[in-house]
Amino acid sequence: MSKTAASPSDGQPDPRLVVLTCQELAEFLKLPSVETVYQWRRKHTGPQGFRAGRHVRFTLAAVLAWMDSQARQDAA
Repeated sequence: MSKTAASPSDGQPDPRLVVLTCQELAEFLKLPSVETVYQWRRKHTGPQGFRAGRHVRFTLAAVLAWMDSQARQDAA
């Protein structure tokens, strides 16, 4: 049986398929308020999100890539 993107060999879900809500993103990043996520959306400064109908969602892969870029900027 072949491996799929949803079930990599380490048993962890593919970060491209893990989807977070604004509230979940705020909790994941330990932000004081979900309002920070909404401000990032308005200012285009946070992780890239997408709309699923009226709802904003973020893939874990996009969040991790954004975190890496923030760490590189801080190191520069």
